[in-house]
Amino acid sequence: MGQKSYLSMTMITLIIGFMVAVQYQNVKEPVVRDTRDTSQLREDLVKEKELYLSLIREIRSNEEKLEKYETERSQSKEQILKETLNELKAEAGLFEVEGPGVVINIEHVNEDLLLGEEVSPISTYLIKKLVNELNQYGANHISIAGQRLINSSMIRNINGQTKVDGYSLDNLPIEVKIVVNNMEAAEKLRNRMQVSSSAEEFFIDNFRLTISESKSNITIPAYQESIRIRHMELAETEKGG
Repeated sequence: MGQKSYLSMTMITLIIGFMVAVQYQNVKEPVVRDTRDTSQLREDLVKEKELYLSLIREIRSNEEKLEKYETERSQSKEQILKETLNELKAEAGLFEVEGPGVVINIEHVNEDLLLGEEVSPISTYLIKKLVNELNQYGANHISIAGQRLINSSMIRNINGQTKVDGYSLDNLPIEVKIVVNNMEAAEKLRNRMQVSSSAEEFFIDNFRLTISESKSNITIPAYQESIRIRHMELAETEKGG
């Protein structure tokens, strides 16, 4: 017998021997069966059910938390929108405001009246100059004769009378209220207005500016008129959007 035939027979014999050994091992080791009694099986089943119910409760709890979170997020968005709207309204002057500031009274110079000199109506130029200086010196909110000034307020001369948003400034004394950020800002504004060019120009036209001490709480009314929006158009939206 050749060497190759001898090797082939050896390999076949090894494979057959291996298969017999595996089969013998399977026969030798019996299949392990579940030997638990009925009570043990019931106990294990109860534990499995309890675990199942626990998982269900946890899933429902998480779903409730997610639902609550979505609700709170929705309410939070709504609250943010309301707060933003209120901030914009406050900036537009639609709310009454209170805070530290000063009060300026515009009145006639009595000495000139005693001399019989006729006093001209207060000019639009003087009121505009006063408002510009107040804004320059830190005023946040201003009212003139009880009329709240806003960004779109108009100070104009109509038929020889100075008017603020249509309200005449012909009854003196005229009270100008100014609200600023804090008492320090109020004191600074007061000091600057005492030496301002407005005070000099009012005096030249026979008017006196009387500036109060800094006050901790001044109330300025809300703007009473409707705010008109000009030069604005609706944006075109895409179809189906």
